[in-house]
Amino acid sequence: MRIGIFTDSYYPEINGVATSCLMLRRELIARGHEVHVFAPQCRGWEDQQAENVHYLPSAPLILLKDRNFTIPFPDSVREGHEIPLDVVHTQSEFVMGYLGHHASSRLGCALVHTYHTAWEEYTNYLTHGLADEKVKAATRKYSKWWCNRFDRVIAPTGKTKDLLEHYGVRAPVDIIPSGMDIARFAQERHSAEDHAAVRAACGVREGERVLLYLGRMSKEKNIDQVMRAFAMAHDRLPDVRFVLIGEGPMRAALPEMAAQLGVADFVNVVGPKPWEEIDRWYGVGDVFCSASHSETQGLTYVEAMASGLCVCASADPCLDGVITDGVSGILAGQSDEELCAALLRAFSAEGQAIAKKSAAFAQPFGAAAFAAKVEECYRRAIEDHRKLAE
Repeated sequence: MRIGIFTDSYYPEINGVATSCLMLRRELIARGHEVHVFAPQCRGWEDQQAENVHYLPSAPLILLKDRNFTIPFPDSVREGHEIPLDVVHTQSEFVMGYLGHHASSRLGCALVHTYHTAWEEYTNYLTHGLADEKVKAATRKYSKWWCNRFDRVIAPTGKTKDLLEHYGVRAPVDIIPSGMDIARFAQERHSAEDHAAVRAACGVREGERVLLYLGRMSKEKNIDQVMRAFAMAHDRLPDVRFVLIGEGPMRAALPEMAAQLGVADFVNVVGPKPWEEIDRWYGVGDVFCSASHSETQGLTYVEAMASGLCVCASADPCLDGVITDGVSGILAGQSDEELCAALLRAFSAEGQAIAKKSAAFAQPFGAAAFAAKVEECYRRAIEDHRKLAE
């Protein structure tokens, strides 16, 4: 098949959508397909050009200056429909999604969409709390209208499929978790010297254990709750340091938050690391923790498991089939006290036992299996599209 992937985020950006698209392109090519990726130019794109990856002119978003959006110049629009694609796969509900939809209409080919993000969880960036419920309602209506324009929709989890059906989406929805290169996260690939070096670079002292957060630093990730739970647990875990790796609008506020909670000497906000080296930085941690409820899948949980960490997380439907409490990770209730108790379990002998086998629980989320399921979705979409055209 000749496949076009249209996305608002692609490597070298570091986030779940960019990683998912990168893995999908690689695995579909390995399966013999011709894959074209259309994405906005972003920081560092000049050094990452590859065959059939089309970086289009872009500009920073006003509200999210660390993200770019494609400027739909006529050449950019034309580039998307000059290639005779068999299927268009959009990964965005915005500019690149529209370009992909336009290309599909011009070419008369099948159209698939992956709904990565529950946008009603992100409306605070637009409203800052003013009339937020009205904007959330608008995002739900928009998501319904958008998804119903496609031959098939991919949801990364049952949680996302249920959400879309609640919105009123009637297009066929396939549950396909995004895949990743599981083998690259095996920590035995790295020497003891390298392990020591990355820990030292994060300010970890000899003999300390590490609570790790790795990901976007923003309000919807609920990092402030993890910080509060860490502060509550600190007296019982005096040898544990909290290391945060990533970038985002909350990054500058985190050290002050730690100071207010009295744990500033035990919290290190490191900043972002290159995606191609991210497996090394998971090696800093002993326990990975997230209290986010905005995830549609949460690839970082699986990456942490593949890295041999005990994952501690607030219970959420996106983790159904990913983490079983006390088996493949530690799940917490919604309060600070419950998360604190979960952290204590994660750093106990129970958590250590889970960490020893966590990599095995990450295996079903490999990239090859992901691509095979997406390929089958494409075939169904092409057949559905053909029947509608008859």
